[in-house]
Amino acid sequence: MNMLHARRAYQATRMAMDPREQEADVFRRVTGALKAALEQEGILRARAIADNRRLWIALEASLRHPANQLPQATKLSILSVGRAVLREMETDKPDIPFLIEVNEQLAAGLG
Repeated sequence: MNMLHARRAYQATRMAMDPREQEADVFRRVTGALKAALEQEGILRARAIADNRRLWIALEASLRHPANQLPQATKLSILSVGRAVLREMETDKPDIPFLIEVNEQLAAGLG
């Protein structure tokens, strides 16, 4: 029962977060998985990279959405970085430290 209370408290805390802080939190969690993947092979590494890919695809969709109010130059800059990240993840051996660095920079800009 304590786990249920902890989960509810966590969800309530996240709901109270500013949307930008929620986005930064997602980047931090995905980045944490990438950091763990540095020491791992196999499914955990593949999952971390796949989660990072989904995050960047979702970010790209958000940036392209007509309701997005970021300045056009900012959107284009982030989209350009996102394309580089997605290309890197398509390689046989993605440069995980590069992916971590980009995610940390974006999270810092959001948080």
